[in-house]
Amino acid sequence: MAVTATTPATRPPAATATSRTGAAAVTAALVLLVAGLAVVDITQGTAAVGAGEVFKALTGRADPADASVVIASRLPRLAAGLLVGALLGMAGAALQAISRNVLAAPDTLAVNAGSYLALGLAAVTGVSLPLLASSGVAFAGGLVAVSVVLGLSGLGAGTVRLVLAGSALALGLNAVTEGLLLLFPQETQGLYQWNQGSIAQSGFDGVAQLAPLGVIGLLGLLLVARRVDALALGDDAARGIGVPVRATRVTAVVCAALLSAAAVTLAGPIGFVGLCAPALVRPLARRFRGFTRAHASLPVAGLIGAALVLGSDVLLRALVPTDLAVAVPTGVVTSLVGAVFLIVMATRLKDTAAAAAPDRLRIRSRTVFVTTTVVLVAVLVGVTIAAVLLGDSKLLLGDVVNWAQGRAGRAVSFVLDTRVPRVLAALLAGAALALSGTLVQAVTRNPLAEPAVLGVSGGAALGAVLLVTTVPLAGSWSVAGAAFAGAAISSVIVFGLAARGGFQQNRLVLVGIGMATGSTALVSLLIVLTDPFNAAKALTWLSGSTYGRTLPDIAPLAAVLAIGVAIAALRRAELDLVSLDEDTPRLLGLNLARGRLGFLLLSVLLAATAVAAAGTIGFVGLVAPHAARALVGRPHVRVLPVSVLLGAALVCTADLLGRTVIAPAQLGAGLMTAVIGTPYFLYLLVRSRR
Repeated sequence: MAVTATTPATRPPAATATSRTGAAAVTAALVLLVAGLAVVDITQGTAAVGAGEVFKALTGRADPADASVVIASRLPRLAAGLLVGALLGMAGAALQAISRNVLAAPDTLAVNAGSYLALGLAAVTGVSLPLLASSGVAFAGGLVAVSVVLGLSGLGAGTVRLVLAGSALALGLNAVTEGLLLLFPQETQGLYQWNQGSIAQSGFDGVAQLAPLGVIGLLGLLLVARRVDALALGDDAARGIGVPVRATRVTAVVCAALLSAAAVTLAGPIGFVGLCAPALVRPLARRFRGFTRAHASLPVAGLIGAALVLGSDVLLRALVPTDLAVAVPTGVVTSLVGAVFLIVMATRLKDTAAAAAPDRLRIRSRTVFVTTTVVLVAVLVGVTIAAVLLGDSKLLLGDVVNWAQGRAGRAVSFVLDTRVPRVLAALLAGAALALSGTLVQAVTRNPLAEPAVLGVSGGAALGAVLLVTTVPLAGSWSVAGAAFAGAAISSVIVFGLAARGGFQQNRLVLVGIGMATGSTALVSLLIVLTDPFNAAKALTWLSGSTYGRTLPDIAPLAAVLAIGVAIAALRRAELDLVSLDEDTPRLLGLNLARGRLGFLLLSVLLAATAVAAAGTIGFVGLVAPHAARALVGRPHVRVLPVSVLLGAALVCTADLLGRTVIAPAQLGAGLMTAVIGTPYFLYLLVRSRR
């Protein structure tokens, strides 16, 4: 990003004075805005304590009960909102400045996810840590995560590549943390609710202890502010004027991680404040030159961050009934706003990575294809047999034969009646997701496209959860229909926005990540507000678990998969043409728009029914097609069967490991595939950079 260095000395004195006066006026207006939001926020709450009672409480003339509400609850909530917003706003501004990336933030660079995992690991040990020690743990986790992202992606490798790496790592880290929540429910009690981000406090202890950390982080950033400004000129230019580039970046990242850790420890991850606040500073900087320098833009970003958090809290309590607003975390509101903001930013950014064929052309002999297929079939059969026989109760093949013939005992029948549908659900879901990923990668010619990454699975999960929370007795076909509706809506948004730029590689994925984030926030809102889906049950389903599945539950998936495989096999030649480029299909008389739309609809239907049957299972649609092309080449007559076999084997293996490795406790297949898929996604990102 080229930045022209303009100093006050190069401008007329009158212009400089006007700029400074305007910057001061804007700063004063922001202070007044924050003050006004604070006044409104302190008057909102469940207790009937209005503005008059608040004033009396602040002046020492209120009823003791009213004074207790104001002093012990509302003022600490207000102070926490101000502090958290300021910390996240400044952290986001620092990360964007040192990375020269307008999408960098504690959320998008996995800082919050690293802190969340670190605190989860600390909670699992059963050791009760004081607040400052917890902040240290969160700081270490966030610092390690952002260091990994910066190291893998490369700062100069593209505007959105850094965010793609951070978002992928965050998905993997959150999957591991969710696994800890399921495995250690007692030790991690309350951690899921905390992860939604809430500024509610009981007293000033937390604010008083963590505010000094924020001051230290801000002072550290101000000390290197001039060097950070020099980085905007480019690394070579900064070195030319004597700036230690690496030391400056390390210092700024450490200070930003410290600010984020303090905010996360106090209120949990308040999403996307660090993304939105600096973005709102940039228009001001274009108008008032005083805000172009880091020493001025950092405090202003903090003010805007505080206004965003307080504004979200005020808006929530104004729109949602008082008794429900208490249960809704502020972080859910900011995440929804941030998801929309991320999508808008992604559509406006210039993407240098054009849509391309998923991989270079590889020619494999027919013998290789046949051998690979036979081996995969044998592996799939072996994994299926192992999945049926192994679990909390181990069985023999003779037991399965007797059960199939209706001659098994009651205990064996009970085990197999519950286990066989689970195995079938895993097999069918894996095959459907692999086929869905193959189709969407071919249509978009994007090697990073995948139902979960593109937000399709998130939309399906939202539709299914919405139906189950409102109609608890809904049947399997109804849930599948709701999942398809949610997936269809999210797909229209994602593909519609991305298609305007010709399905640019990084833009498509980034819009999908924004959609997935918004869907996750809405699902969290439903979990918090409704009783039919309590947090534990929802976490189990959202982690991709096949627990409790019956044959009627997987009937829609089996039907859709059969239709999908038949259509893909019949249209395999058309799929090859669509995956080549824009011109070749048209020269051969193919209606590209209609063909692309048909394959996308089929991909969405496959992903939606897989989510309805087995929950959200990520990265299968990414790993399976890539592995298939590496094994047998590019022609879809070979890729399709190999990809389907790989997907089925992968999810069935993940489900088997989740059921047996730590039995009687269980982990969802989605958590296992996320742990596998995240490193693979990062590998593809690094390879595409080269």
